[in-house]
Amino acid sequence: MNDNFDFDKALEALRSGKDLTGKDGAGQCHNILALVDHGTRANLRLTALMDKRSSTIIRELLIAVLRYGKPQYIRTDNEAIFTSRYFATALRLLGIHHQTIDLGCPWQNGRVERFFGTLKRKLDRLAVESFAELDGALGQFRLWYNHVRPHQALDGRTPAEVWAGETVIPRCRTAEWFEAWDGLLQGYYLRQ
Repeated sequence: MNDNFDFDKALEALRSGKDLTGKDGAGQCHNILALVDHGTRANLRLTALMDKRSSTIIRELLIAVLRYGKPQYIRTDNEAIFTSRYFATALRLLGIHHQTIDLGCPWQNGRVERFFGTLKRKLDRLAVESFAELDGALGQFRLWYNHVRPHQALDGRTPAEVWAGETVIPRCRTAEWFEAWDGLLQGYYLRQ
């Protein structure tokens, strides 16, 4: 994915919370934050969180904004960290509109829910020993999700291909086998 790409599309999702806390194969619970672009389904940020504070979420959002540009809006659930005065003020200062989904309606944030469903199915089968190991594993998942795994909703393209503006499945010059998480993540990484 081209990290310098200036995007006009909005991020649809910024979520963290109990419903996003994934359990790994050893039964350990983790707080995980993801930013998913609405149009391309690109995962722009995926990180393990040491805590669930609004200031932590804002810091992670700023990292994504510096790298990918400012979204027009962010959609979240109604968890306290997303409805706090601190979070609302930070978004207002950044010029980002905040949308919250209706209570009990997770489908209103379907793209991030689908993303976390894919992550949880894999993470449930992986045991991680430390916070650093989890964060490294999330980086591998993000690479697999954005660059290796084709998406049916994107006509068989990866989010990275759609992000780059490719309208058809590109012809590749090289295909490298990608495998991580003891074989749970695998596929061909197609490079131009």
